Amino acid sequence: MFEAFIPLIVIFLFVLLSSIRQINQYEQGIRFTFGKYSGTLNPGWRIIWPIIQGFSKVDMRVKAVDVPNQDAITKDNISVGVNAVVYYKVASAEKAILEVENFYYAMSQLAQTTMRNAIGQVDLDELLSQRDKVSESIRQVIAEQSDPWGIKVSNVELKDVTLAEEMKRTIAKQAEAEREKRAIIIKSEGEVIAAQNMAKAAETLSSSNGALHLRTLQTINDVSSDESNTIIFATPIEILRAFEGFTKK
Repeated sequence: MFEAFIPLIVIFLFVLLSSIRQINQYEQGIRFTFGKYSGTLNPGWRIIWPIIQGFSKVDMRVKAVDVPNQDAITKDNISVGVNAVVYYKVASAEKAILEVENFYYAMSQLAQTTMRNAIGQVDLDELLSQRDKVSESIRQVIAEQSDPWGIKVSNVELKDVTLAEEMKRTIAKQAEAEREKRAIIIKSEGEVIAAQNMAKAAETLSSSNGALHLRTLQTINDVSSDESNTIIFATPIEILRAFEGFTKK
């Protein structure tokens, strides 16, 4: 009698073993019964009955989307090439399966279009000098549009910004001109300060009797150390004024 049930037991065990699905620690499972969503499965062994039930696994780890180089035009009409990396993870396995077809591909396409649009809203100088700010604006747009898909965007990093060779030369010339401008300004400021100091020194020397004469003697002493120099000595006006006193007597 029992032997008659052996084939049925074997078939049942075969169906049971073939129905076991393993969900890894970093995954969640989405179960469908008669084509309808019937639950989210946590990691472990789960039974999915053939024919009447279906099953999809979703990787819940952080993913990196390498956005390929995109040709874009900045706000000031300069053509640039930009590539980036978008870091995101699935926050809701149910939405990632039910709300969007192939969320991997959808995130890649969304990142590309968003990056081109964001580059078109900033000037080249802002793109080069405030890369973090541009990256954050891209992240906010991607996060807002992918939130209904159960996706959480954690970070966006702009990797490279490439320019045409002509634009690189133009920027180099502009930088060189800016450095020359700063050098001229610094030099002129130094000359102004030097002139002010010389005026103060001249005023001090002229206001003290004999100070100019002492300064002249000091200068003659410094110059006379080189025998090749020819010295023309100018008599200070203080000495001439002293002689005027004698003539009056």
